[in-house]
Amino acid sequence: MAKYLVIVESPAKVKTIKKFLGKNYEVVASNGHVRDLPKSQMGIDVEHDYEPKYITIRGKGDILAKLRKEVKKADKVYLATDPDREGEAISWHLSQALKLDGKNVRRISFNEITQNAVKASLKQPRDIDMNLVNAQQTRRILDRIVGYKISPLLWAKVKRGLSAGRVQSVALRIICDREDEINAFIPEEYWTLDAKLKADGEKKPLTAKFHGDENGKLAITCREEADRIMDEIRGERFEVLEVKKGERVKKAPLPFTTSTLQQEASKTLNFPISKTMRIAQQLYEGVDVKGQGTVGLITYLRTDSVRISDEADADARAYIAQNYGEEFVATQTVTQKGGAKIQDAHEAIRPSDIARTPAVVKESLSRDQFRLYQLIWKRFAASRMASAIYETTNVKIGAGKYRFGVAASKVSFEGFMSVYTSEDDEKDTNNVLLKGIDEDTKLTLDTFDEKQHFTQPPAHYTEASLVKTLEELGIGRPSTYSPTITTLLGRRYIVKEAKNLYVTELGEVVNQIMKESFPSIVDEHFTANMESLLDSIGEGAVNWKTVVRNFYPDLEAAVEVAEKELQKVKIEDEVTDVVCDQCGRNMVVKYGPHGKFLACPGFPECRNTKPYLEKIGVPCPKCGKDVVLRKTKKGRKYFGCENNPECDFMSWSRPVAEKCPKCGGYMVVKGNKIACADAGCGYTRDRKADEDTK
Repeated sequence: MAKYLVIVESPAKVKTIKKFLGKNYEVVASNGHVRDLPKSQMGIDVEHDYEPKYITIRGKGDILAKLRKEVKKADKVYLATDPDREGEAISWHLSQALKLDGKNVRRISFNEITQNAVKASLKQPRDIDMNLVNAQQTRRILDRIVGYKISPLLWAKVKRGLSAGRVQSVALRIICDREDEINAFIPEEYWTLDAKLKADGEKKPLTAKFHGDENGKLAITCREEADRIMDEIRGERFEVLEVKKGERVKKAPLPFTTSTLQQEASKTLNFPISKTMRIAQQLYEGVDVKGQGTVGLITYLRTDSVRISDEADADARAYIAQNYGEEFVATQTVTQKGGAKIQDAHEAIRPSDIARTPAVVKESLSRDQFRLYQLIWKRFAASRMASAIYETTNVKIGAGKYRFGVAASKVSFEGFMSVYTSEDDEKDTNNVLLKGIDEDTKLTLDTFDEKQHFTQPPAHYTEASLVKTLEELGIGRPSTYSPTITTLLGRRYIVKEAKNLYVTELGEVVNQIMKESFPSIVDEHFTANMESLLDSIGEGAVNWKTVVRNFYPDLEAAVEVAEKELQKVKIEDEVTDVVCDQCGRNMVVKYGPHGKFLACPGFPECRNTKPYLEKIGVPCPKCGKDVVLRKTKKGRKYFGCENNPECDFMSWSRPVAEKCPKCGGYMVVKGNKIACADAGCGYTRDRKADEDTK
């Protein structure tokens, strides 16, 4: 009998696929990549047209030896690594490391680990796609060049083993830019005004929102304006001017891509991006389901396409018609909007079998696996279902020259919402529909409800919103989002508190160097254009060496300039007046992975260290002692009193010594303004050029 060898990436797939293929097939795993660029050097031969120097990854020798034995026994070898750029490269590296040239070797790929998909792939074997391999090689080489050329500069500058990265540095800049926006934000006051009205035939009072006057919308900016409008209205009669009834259609959501799954799992399940990817990988590779054996529950998890195969689409529609009714089946399917380039090689993320409902597999899954599978199943089912329909009522109410409005809606046909609802869908159904309101309804004023508000600064990035931004800007690809964020957190350039991402002092320093010395590396348009070039390499439209040839000389020139200019801003040990309480020497400021700290210069004889409290030259508004720069446990900067915990003063914004001339409170720096810390006061002035900007 012929002997066939199938090589996959993950050991978790071996058992599942072996079960599908039978005794003539041997299935073994490579455990991911087997070759890579060396860690000890850049590993790219610049003198010989940027040829990469690959070596066997440490610890993979035994795996390769085992694979070579299996290859010798086999009549035919199938390379069945993951169906993406990275998987294609692993197949190519395996063919090189195992010297498969001239052997009977073919590449197969499948989007889901099911018997049908695996057997179908064996009927459509192909050659390794060198365009995809070259696209992956180029990405790896560009990342290596950036890392190995720029990281030593950061090392010299900040004295620790820091790193730069092609995608990571742009992501860091995006977070830093948002932090700057938040720090510069000055709140503006505005008021809302609701009128509680009694309507004939309605038991509950009606809440009408102030809209404006007969000429259009009006903003209320202060209490005086709100009081004046209320005084003018009190003598007026409220009347219904117009009642509009209508219908609003809410379209079914698209099935999940990698980034939308990451975002939704973060919002609804509170999963970090890395956890979502880890659990999705488990669901894709196979779970032991009672009565069914090991089965792959979802399709491939790294995709930016919303395409669904005709077979899966037909199965889903049949399932929905049978379990919900024909009227719940979508008449047409929502398609993806144009925008950044979509890699359409894979389907969207969906269950491998829609009949395998969350309830069927619940007992076979861990809690987190079940929650993620349920989310994917519901989203896919919803994507094949009819739109939800809302019945809407809009009432325009007049009071003299002023106008109020009431908007209400209720769901008249649930459609996809019978399976899947997001937070936004739930908000839509909060209003109560008005029954008997028409233009003859008599209204009488009960009370006014006026409220003061302040405009809010842009929100801090969360993992989910950062992924969304990176995707919108065309930076990175589905497989890069999770490792990018993990690296930034691991380097302590950013920290995560609750769900929000904050830049650390270390992150600020690194970002500043990158912006000054390597503006193109942290330029989002440059990075997005590079992604586009990598896609073109994958399609065979661009030669990969051309991209590297154009990139390397410019980067090398920037590094040479930075090496000269960064010498003058090298951080030296700053001697302080703080005396070491163990040996009496004056302690010095050192820079560690978490920022500045005080250390004894007598190291290694004296290893005493202390937190570094940088005085900013401003007295504490509460007790008069010095305000110092402090950090939360996770590394986020804030300003507090040196006398903490006796004095509890703290401010996220940098305080100034000057008191507010309007209310006497303390003031803070807000971008190019100095503003009162009390948003209700609202005093601001331009910041003088000679003021401390540190």
